[in-house]
Amino acid sequence: MTVFLRPKYSFKVPITAKCISPDAFASKTIEEIKTLNVWQGNKQRSLGELFEISGENGKTPEEVNIQFSGDLAKVKRIGEEMTAGEITIEGDVGMHLGEKMTGGKISVSGNAGSWLGVMMKGGSIAVKGDAGDYVGAAYRGSTKGMRGGTIAIHGNAGNEAGCFMRKGLIKIYGNAGQFVGMHMHNGTIFVQGDSNGRAGASMTGGKIVLVGLIASVLPSFTIDNVKKKVKVDDEEVQGPFYLFAGDITEKGNGKLYISQAKNQHLNFYEKYL
Repeated sequence: MTVFLRPKYSFKVPITAKCISPDAFASKTIEEIKTLNVWQGNKQRSLGELFEISGENGKTPEEVNIQFSGDLAKVKRIGEEMTAGEITIEGDVGMHLGEKMTGGKISVSGNAGSWLGVMMKGGSIAVKGDAGDYVGAAYRGSTKGMRGGTIAIHGNAGNEAGCFMRKGLIKIYGNAGQFVGMHMHNGTIFVQGDSNGRAGASMTGGKIVLVGLIASVLPSFTIDNVKKKVKVDDEEVQGPFYLFAGDITEKGNGKLYISQAKNQHLNFYEKYL
């Protein structure tokens, strides 16, 4: 059962819409969904004031499929704490998408703002375009980032993807910004494109796989081996890869895999094997 939403006009002021989730929609009529409250800047609005809403709703979150069309770049917190169901967004979407979600599926055909999947525990998020900073990270002052689930970004991602990550999988098929896997405890981060440096800073565990170019490796990592391939989820990625261990400043056991072919400037490390 599918509920369709389309913005009534182009939003200029940010909208906080935690109520847009299968859990909040479940068992409500379309008319009841229209009365749900959101914030547009500092003014409270009903969802029906901002969106054209139609379709047929489900009785449980598992039965709810929410489909958006139009520009949602100013709309924040869609799918926050969702446990089941599906959200499909045809276009761009704002910050905090899928925050703290524990189940269900979110798909975005455009770009996503920062804090994508922050502190999520389960479910899956797929973004066809780019994502901002702090993908699957923790909030400032917290040490509990992503703790389960899967995030796949087919474009580029910003800085600090997977910061304080504890479990789960992040796949970035484009380029990644600085500090990917910073303070990482566990889980896996895969970057098919280039990385902007400082990967794995202060990590204590987990796995980071960099297929593209990285200018340098932090001096707090030690080279351990050269591997022909590395496993990412259920897929084997062909190398060879330099395997670095660290971050030794944190007495870490993290694994940093870096493509040998794309990073010939790092071949001086081989003399330490």
